[in-house]
Amino acid sequence: MCQTHQSNVLSVSHAKANFERTTIERRALRPHDILIDIQFSGICHSDIHSAFDEWGGGIFPMVPGHEITGVVAAVGDDVTKFQIGDRVGVGCFVDSCGTCEYCQNGDEQYCTKGVVQTYNSRDYDGEPTYGGYSQKIVVTERFVVSIPDQLPLDAASPLLCAGITTYSPLKHWKAGPGKKVAIVGMGGLGHVAIQFASALGAEVTVLSRSLNKKEEALSFGAKDYFATSDPDTFQTLAGQYDLILNTVSANINVDAYLSLLRVDGTLVNVGAPPKPDQFHVFSLISGRRSIAGSLVGGIQETQEMLDFAAAHNIAPQIEVINANQVDEAYERVLKSDVRYRFVIDISTL
Repeated sequence: MCQTHQSNVLSVSHAKANFERTTIERRALRPHDILIDIQFSGICHSDIHSAFDEWGGGIFPMVPGHEITGVVAAVGDDVTKFQIGDRVGVGCFVDSCGTCEYCQNGDEQYCTKGVVQTYNSRDYDGEPTYGGYSQKIVVTERFVVSIPDQLPLDAASPLLCAGITTYSPLKHWKAGPGKKVAIVGMGGLGHVAIQFASALGAEVTVLSRSLNKKEEALSFGAKDYFATSDPDTFQTLAGQYDLILNTVSANINVDAYLSLLRVDGTLVNVGAPPKPDQFHVFSLISGRRSIAGSLVGGIQETQEMLDFAAAHNIAPQIEVINANQVDEAYERVLKSDVRYRFVIDISTL
C-alpha cells in the first residue's frame, strides 16, 4: 500500500487559463483510504468561480471537480465500509477533524478546524488537494458515499453537490406538506431543488427571469412558475411563501424577494455571487423574516439524499461531454446554455 498512484488530469495553470492534460500523483493508500477509478465528474458553477479565481485564494495549478462518481479500485487495510468494485461518490470535501461538535453531529462542512475541500484546498499536511477532473482519486472512507444501483453514475454525479446543496436546506427548514416553497433560478441547482421540494410534499413555485423554462419546471414537479422580469410578479406573490431557496449565483434584489415571504418566512441562499448583496433591514423587521445561508450537507445527509433520490426517481438532467470540451462547457454555463448540468466522461481523459 506504499505505492503512489499516477493520474491523468485536466488542470488550469492560472486563473482563466484553458484546461490542459497533465499528470499528478495521488497519495499511497493509508489504512482507511480508498482508491477510486473516476468515471464521471460534474461541472459545478463553483468550479468556474474557482478556476477564474473570482473568490480569491486560488491554488494553482488547479484540478477542479467535486461531483465525483466511480468505482472502488483498491482499499486500505482497515477499510470496512467498501470493497473493490463498489459504486461510490465523493462530494465537496475529503476530510475534517472528526472531533468538533459539528463533525460529531454530522455537519462536517462546518468543522471548526476547517473542512478540507476536494480541490483548491490544503489537507492537514499542507498538501494541495486536486479534484475530480481526474482518472483517480484517493479519499479516506469516511468521506465516500455509496451510489444506489437505481442511479446511473453519470446522472448521480451532480447530486454530490447540486443535490445535497438543495436537499439539505429543504430538510433543515422543513419543506413538506402544507409549506409553500419558491425556488429562485431554473438552472443546475434549481431544477434539482424543484424535484426534491416536490417529493418532500411542498407546494413549489419557480421564480426565473423569463417564462422560457416553464413547461420543464412543471414537468419537474413545480405547481406555478413566474417571470421575475415582470414587475407585477412581486405584487401578485407578496407574502405567500414560507421558504424561498435562492439558487442563483448572481446578485438579486433582496428586498423584493423578502417581500414574498410570509411572517416568519426565510430566504435561504445557496448560490454564491461574487459581489455582496444589499437589503434594507425593514424588509426583515416588517415580517419577522430571516435571511440565511446553507453550505452543502454532511456525509450522512449526503447518503440520505442519494437514497431519497433513488427512491423517488430524482435525477439531474445532464449533458455528458468529453474531456476536450470542458473549456467550451464553461463558456456555455456562463451563457446559461445547458439543460441543466454538464458531466465529464472521464474515460475520454
